[in-house]
Amino acid sequence: MRLPNRKPGKYTFPQFDHVMTAEKLQAMQAKLAQLKKVTLPQAMRDTQRYGENGDFSENAEYQIAKGRLRGLNKLADELQYQINHATIIAPVTGSATVQLGHTVTIITGTTESTFTILGSTESNPSAGVISYSSPLGVALLGHAVGETVTMQAGDRKIDYKILAIE
Repeated sequence: MRLPNRKPGKYTFPQFDHVMTAEKLQAMQAKLAQLKKVTLPQAMRDTQRYGENGDFSENAEYQIAKGRLRGLNKLADELQYQINHATIIAPVTGSATVQLGHTVTIITGTTESTFTILGSTESNPSAGVISYSSPLGVALLGHAVGETVTMQAGDRKIDYKILAIE
């Protein structure tokens, strides 16, 4: 299914990052299965039940149920699209430079940090997971242990030294 490209707005299909781990893909598949087996049928039954109450134009319960059903259908379409277009991050071994899927230990000043570089759908900086498209992720990719990389943060530059790659 090809989705239309439109100007951003309320009814446009958002662009998704297709890069993810196998665990994230499985979680999305489980969420879609739950949505299709339990949530959508219940929403359809509710919409049908409220629709039997009479005039659609003045039936607030029906309007709310129909809006919820539309939202759930949109979510199901988005999940299906992401699953169909997913690119799995393969485990990288034997690479001397930072690649997607690596865990990198860096130091700036006296602060040492460890980050795993994954896709933006799994990004969680407070848990130590950054996106490959984030400023720090872009700066680290392709560099080796011992190298110093510079990241532009607003009007200042921050230097990070790569201590380890796992």
